[in-house]
Amino acid sequence: MFNKIFLKRGMTLVEMMVAVSLFSILTLVVTSSINAMYRYNSYTFAQAYQVQNARLGMQSLIRDVREMTFADDGTFPLAIMEENKIAFYSDIDRDNSVEYVEFSYNGTTTIIKNVYNATGSPLTYNLGSPDETYTLSRYVQNNIQGTSTFMYYDNDGNQLFSPSDITDVRFVQAQIIVNIDPVRDPGQFMLRSSASLRNVKENI
Repeated sequence: MFNKIFLKRGMTLVEMMVAVSLFSILTLVVTSSINAMYRYNSYTFAQAYQVQNARLGMQSLIRDVREMTFADDGTFPLAIMEENKIAFYSDIDRDNSVEYVEFSYNGTTTIIKNVYNATGSPLTYNLGSPDETYTLSRYVQNNIQGTSTFMYYDNDGNQLFSPSDITDVRFVQAQIIVNIDPVRDPGQFMLRSSASLRNVKENI
């Protein structure tokens, strides 16, 4: 009777090279997939972040517009009514002193908010240099889309364009188009909101 002897042996060099090659290919495929997913998701997250910033900026703008009132020196609440710039008087910090507030879209990618405080006796507004400056929204694409940032309406809902009609404005609409990369998905996002000038109604 013969005894069968089974020998245990390791992998040959060829088998080891095949195994390493397969593992390397699999690792490369998985890593590439993860990197592609990360790049796409990072873009999506960045877009969502900028949209959220724009939403907060829009809320700030509309809140200030809604509260616009006559200046401390008696000037009419609305000072500038342009398609990419609005300026008015509003007590934005609730300190019983009315500030001059200016929102402007520079035609590139940013909406800026400048605040000027009244000083002196009698009170005056020095518009040479703002006391505070905020970036309201970045990656704004209104100029690329040919879209106005601010629109103005009278009590009857008629849109106003001429600065000579400034005392007739009773309703302001704002819109911001945000896209961190206009040539990529998920594409542009438009924010739109509006406010009536309730303090002007009470005083006119």
